[in-house]
Amino acid sequence: MGACRGASSPGASSAASSASSAAPSAVSIPSPTAAQVTLQGAGATFPKPLYDVWFQTYTGKYGNVQFNYQAIGSGGGITQITQQTVDFGASDAALQDAEIAKLPTGSKMLHIPTALGAVVVIYNIPGVTDLNLDGDTVGKIFLGKITKWNDPAIAALNSGATLPDQAILVVHRSDGSGTTNAFTAYVNTASADWKASGIGAGKEVKWPVGQGADKNDGVAAGVKNTPGAVGYVELQYAAQAKLTSAKLKNADGKFVAGSTAAVTAAANAALPTFPADFRQAPIINGPGPDTYPIAAYTYLLLYQDQKDKDKGSDIVAFTAWALTDGQALEESLGFAPLPKDVQTKALAALHTVTSGGSPIWP
Repeated sequence: MGACRGASSPGASSAASSASSAAPSAVSIPSPTAAQVTLQGAGATFPKPLYDVWFQTYTGKYGNVQFNYQAIGSGGGITQITQQTVDFGASDAALQDAEIAKLPTGSKMLHIPTALGAVVVIYNIPGVTDLNLDGDTVGKIFLGKITKWNDPAIAALNSGATLPDQAILVVHRSDGSGTTNAFTAYVNTASADWKASGIGAGKEVKWPVGQGADKNDGVAAGVKNTPGAVGYVELQYAAQAKLTSAKLKNADGKFVAGSTAAVTAAANAALPTFPADFRQAPIINGPGPDTYPIAAYTYLLLYQDQKDKDKGSDIVAFTAWALTDGQALEESLGFAPLPKDVQTKALAALHTVTSGGSPIWP
């Protein structure tokens, strides 16, 4: 079980933005059963720094409930929960219709949003601590069309900066990844060259250049250890690796750094179109001067009807805690709490979880 605390995140949310996000709630939530239970989970590395702290905190409160979470990537988590080899899955990419069709006959999968995060573009350029990029330059870098850091297109966005004549090495994910899903959704939207390439967006794509690395921490390590390298990770992994990330040009033409405040701005801007089934696509280029252009929800994946009543009851109890008291732990770990409206809807969804057809939390 992961139980290591993450490093504190840069860019803590402002009081104004946190006011519209979920906080410890007066909602009465269920307690777990008295049974000795180990909940098995697998999936996204994106929220692992948060989930590790949540699991440790919850087990500290209820010692009979243990967690064994394998951070193998969103694609692996979807596979394992589909095959019912774990009690819950975790993914930053909502299941596609084709993936839902592969679920066991008669079953229904719930997507329970738990947090939001930023996908940031990390780089290792000796002597450069501030870098502006836009969709066009990011797309061309990851296509291999921009190969040097002093390329005129990058220089034009960084007036006065001294950029080296250094080759760029792209580091990307090698596993099925919700982080990749969000990042490629961004370049497929913001880069005409990427869109024209036909590579598209998804948890896995055919990268035209670069070297692959496993999980968010693998990409962070690859960039940290290689001068000239560039990659993409969830914000907290950049903080943990002490890597600088680029400011990205948003839809309002402002260069914005990844932060919990900027992700909260993106989430609030997208609330009017939040889907009824919670399968929110990555929030790309949302409106607003303070909005970061690559934000994504991360989800716990639960079967609506739980075969094991004790485990099902404990999953519901833990998830209800995560949606209320657990939200207060998010910002210090580099994640944005849920908007209040989404929190309310997620708690309501937990009331629909059953075991043998009977509600677990009526």
